[in-house]
Amino acid sequence: MFDDDTRLGLGTYSLKGDEGADTIEAAIDAGYRHLDTARLYENEETVGEAIAASDVDREDLFVATKVAHFEEPEKTEEYVRTAVEESFERLRLDRIDLLYHHWPKGQDDIETVLPVLEEFVASGDVSNLGVSNYTIDDVSLARDLVDVPIEANQVEMHPLLPQEEMRQYLYGSDTDLVAYSPLAQGEVFEEDAIVEIAEKHDASPPAVSLAWALSKGVTAIPRTSSVDHLRDNLTARDLELDDEDVKRIDAITRRHRCEDPSWMSW
Repeated sequence: MFDDDTRLGLGTYSLKGDEGADTIEAAIDAGYRHLDTARLYENEETVGEAIAASDVDREDLFVATKVAHFEEPEKTEEYVRTAVEESFERLRLDRIDLLYHHWPKGQDDIETVLPVLEEFVASGDVSNLGVSNYTIDDVSLARDLVDVPIEANQVEMHPLLPQEEMRQYLYGSDTDLVAYSPLAQGEVFEEDAIVEIAEKHDASPPAVSLAWALSKGVTAIPRTSSVDHLRDNLTARDLELDDEDVKRIDAITRRHRCEDPSWMSW
């Protein structure tokens, strides 16, 4: 599903209004082709505005959004269906490339939400179905529940939370792992290994962290509001870490999770 142009995307959380639209448009101009948003972010209109203002053809962009986060009101089939329809309106698109179930609070949510999302894939309005913050058991249930492939599971992943078990489970399947918070909201910059590898390659710690994720076959969607950081993050696509670099990052023992609801059983 993802290619060289979309393997490194842009997370748009907190990018809102005119300033947010300018940042997203700058990202598209810099070379980003994968844009990730969500109903919960309350910025789908901003993303749609940036897409409309960009000189890049819609067909060259990969647009993903997410619905039915656990913080949203109680999910019903009607709620989910309306939420997706509203996402189309806010994004000003007639097709969404990847539609995720954002974050279930239990398998009852999954059983309600996913069949509704599958309807939009069956109709052709959505190209791919994804899930987010699903455990291995959740992904297994999802695969049994719907007849279309689960193309992606978007989870927090970075050198301090490498997701080995999930990556091993998904390896060789139709489901890609998409990494949100791939820089651990800046925590990775304090790791000596990453700083020293960055110095070795005359690169930045963010670029090293993202290159490490890409080396694992993962799609990463870092978020930044800085145009300079947008451009720097893109350098990860051309940064080739050697085996020693990757092994050194793999050997980091510190663990840190940015998003960790108390009720979630990882």
